[in-house]
Amino acid sequence: MRRAMSTLIYARRERLHPGLLDQMVSGGAEAIEIFAARGHFNYTDRQHVRQIANWFRSTGVTFHSMHSPMHPDEDWGRGGATPINIASVERFQRVAATDEIKRAIEVAEQAPFQFLVQHVGIGHEEADEHKLDAAMSSLEHLHAFAKPLGVQLLVENITNELSTPEKLMELLHTGRFGDIGVCFDVGHAHIMSSVPQAFEVLKDRVRSTHVHDNDKDHDLHLWPGEGSVDWKQTRELLRTAPHAPPVLLEIEGVEGEKVSEKMTEAFSKLERAL
Repeated sequence: MRRAMSTLIYARRERLHPGLLDQMVSGGAEAIEIFAARGHFNYTDRQHVRQIANWFRSTGVTFHSMHSPMHPDEDWGRGGATPINIASVERFQRVAATDEIKRAIEVAEQAPFQFLVQHVGIGHEEADEHKLDAAMSSLEHLHAFAKPLGVQLLVENITNELSTPEKLMELLHTGRFGDIGVCFDVGHAHIMSSVPQAFEVLKDRVRSTHVHDNDKDHDLHLWPGEGSVDWKQTRELLRTAPHAPPVLLEIEGVEGEKVSEKMTEAFSKLERAL
């Protein structure tokens, strides 16, 4: 099992710095996903990007992926900024969204990473043909921009009608996106249908994961074992994925939590689940 961790656990509270990354490594992370929120990781600040790039170079830890930005401001949209939505039917909003995402992808010039995890639409959004067409157009532009930088796009199953496993596969097939993969989100699958059902649809495209728990009603991003996901079943399923994705913890976390200790406990729990 390849252990990986998302910086989401700090993203709402702290600016990313090498000390936080060191804590993740001490908790067992062999690879890192950085959450591209400007108040946490300012992908437009070359000095901040350089600091993080230097850490990856000096430690040899894998910069596995970046989670695409969800808001264009530093306070998670609380000030009224329009969410980043590649499926917006308003051309101006869609172009603004892809431009912001491109700024995040440009980090790869200083700090190479393999995958960009991209949401299609926003939470609880309903699906329609126009939105799917808009998402397809956005993915075409982002794919063309990311590929020369060595970045592969991954779409994620999230809690909306545009991002069900079936809709994501329809989008990838219709757009002939043969080299766009999937980030399989365990917690979202647990809420929307079931982990086995969602995985069966997506498994051939799965290149990475988001691993977290919930009560099947709310998207809580809990540590494994704190909700109702069947982790033995989930680990058995992930082992069958053709491209052997890492087990990447994506946890919200709470103030004062000893992250490295919780990570060690979670990774051990998942390894014992088999």
